[in-house]
Amino acid sequence: QVQLVESGGGLVQAGGSLRLSCAVSGIIFNSNTMGWYRQAPGKQRELVARITTSGSTNYADSVKGRFTISRDNAKNTVYLQMNSLKPEDTAVYYCNAVFLLANWGRGTQVTVSS
Repeated sequence: QVQLVESGGGLVQAGGSLRLSCAVSGIIFNSNTMGWYRQAPGKQRELVARITTSGSTNYADSVKGRFTISRDNAKNTVYLQMNSLKPEDTAVYYCNAVFLLANWGRGTQVTVSS
């Protein structure tokens, strides 16, 4: 059974930073491209960053240059370093295997105040 457990969210002022973590079990982690998604109130869930098995990364234009995704295959964990946060980054953040899309975890709330 796949489990995705996100953590690290919180309340931060604009310009601040947060580091999200996602612990993954139930899949062969190092064989999967992993992604971070977010869903703001009233909006659809969107993919903001992804990292391939070889470590190549891609970002949504809205977060490029501010967010960094990384992975630790030994720990089955994917991270999202978020810098220069903006109020529009406020959302619930989720991780998932991009091409597998397992059942979603509970996510972690990120709130950026202006």
